[in-house]
Amino acid sequence: MAKRVCCLYRVSTDKQVDYNSNHEADIPMQRKACHKFCAEKGWDIVHEEQEDGVSGHKVRAENRDKIQTIKELARRKQFDILLVFMFDRIGRIADETPFVVEWFVKNGIEVWSTQEGEQRFDNHIDKLLNYIRFWQADGESEKTSVRTRTSLGQIVESGHFKGGVAAFGYDLVKSGRFNKKKHELYDLRINQTESIVVKMIFDKYANEGYGAHRITTWLNEHGYRARTGKMWHEATIRGILRNLTYTDILRSGESRSEVIPELQIIPSEQYERVQEIMKQRSDKKKENPTVPLNTKGQSLLAGNVYCGHCGSRLNLTTSGRYRKRKDGTIDDTKRIRYACYGKTRKQTDCDGQTGYTMHILDDLINKIVRDIFAKMKAVSKNEVIQSKYTDELELRKAKLIMLRTEYAKSLESLNILKSEVVKAIKGESSFSTEVLSGIISDSEKECDRLLNLCQTAEREVNESESILKDLSATYDELISWSEIYDRAEFARKKMIVNCLINRVEVRRGYKLKIDFNFDFGQFLNGLDAAV
Repeated sequence: MAKRVCCLYRVSTDKQVDYNSNHEADIPMQRKACHKFCAEKGWDIVHEEQEDGVSGHKVRAENRDKIQTIKELARRKQFDILLVFMFDRIGRIADETPFVVEWFVKNGIEVWSTQEGEQRFDNHIDKLLNYIRFWQADGESEKTSVRTRTSLGQIVESGHFKGGVAAFGYDLVKSGRFNKKKHELYDLRINQTESIVVKMIFDKYANEGYGAHRITTWLNEHGYRARTGKMWHEATIRGILRNLTYTDILRSGESRSEVIPELQIIPSEQYERVQEIMKQRSDKKKENPTVPLNTKGQSLLAGNVYCGHCGSRLNLTTSGRYRKRKDGTIDDTKRIRYACYGKTRKQTDCDGQTGYTMHILDDLINKIVRDIFAKMKAVSKNEVIQSKYTDELELRKAKLIMLRTEYAKSLESLNILKSEVVKAIKGESSFSTEVLSGIISDSEKECDRLLNLCQTAEREVNESESILKDLSATYDELISWSEIYDRAEFARKKMIVNCLINRVEVRRGYKLKIDFNFDFGQFLNGLDAAV
């Protein structure tokens, strides 16, 4: 009776599946070799499995459906031999694949390769050779991976598209450059229609507080479709929000290109803002987020308002109970309040109010924000920049120049003293080597002291320059918010408030203590005291 054979074919990339592929280990070639091998041995092929685009180096056996299917067939004794073109088709993971092969053998299945023969486990040498084979295959995969990463990184660093499908918002255009196989390469170009949607996605996430799911729903409901013409998917939106290319920089792993202005769809500041929002929203334990977790609610504050008496968070609650007015009529108005969680749950000994009416507290916050913006508009950028920070920077620069001059003089003196040592050795100096040694030691200590002072002064200059840069950027951001706040939709207004305010504590009588995300004392005098 002929032995029953199960064949496994695998390729790492989808391109190797095609019958027209020239790759040395494509699917048609593997199938042809296995069928020929079985014909020569007089074996019958009873089952075949094919894995398309599955990496034997990255995907473990437990996550490969075909391997699990073949294992199940082996348990049922439905074949006698597992045949592959080469053993690395089973896998290339050094700490796993040798034991997968051994599992089949222990379960009564012979494991054969058309190129390497049968893998047996008759003695310890067989086991060692089995392990060495897959250890080598694992190493080759790692080398290939490194070469690929390096090659793609170099392409990106040179400012060129690494290949593949263009991200949504871009088209592929022929570059006039050719690779070693004489295939023409492509560059990216902004697709004006798609880029509008990309800008909309980033705007809704950064400025209106929409999450990826909410953006997906909004796009689909308003008739926007993906490039394929199909409905948008949440994972696609998340991929767009994380794509650095939109800021004008190409990326491949750790490699980055220089800035390519013609590729910019999204300002880098907005991209960084989106990344920060995503990070904060993923950190559910963050005590005082600077962005609301969502902007769907009716309240202006979101997750950053606390009881000033017990410190518990205030949660939004809705009361729809009927109330009887003095005139006997029924008041069924829905009431929304910020309620003290500690007091309502009796978890704290709170002597504050149980809750605070939402519209009253929101109106107070609204007024404070408007007052801040009004005062900000009254202070010009020049007044802010030409303040003590600019003067301080100039003083630090002058100090650095002075210290560098002193250090240069001290170093020059040290070099002169060292040259005098040579003269002393020759008997041409009026100083002995012992005296020069002491003087040189003192001079070296002075040089080290001045060098340390120079380094400290340089750090102080960099710090002042950074403060001025941040101050300028913060001022521009605050002014831009002040100009759109009054006419902004509620979701955007809520984002602005929560970007401004880190924490609000409320005490009886709606007395507020506000911790801002910005140091408004840098711009205005007496503002914090007024709040």
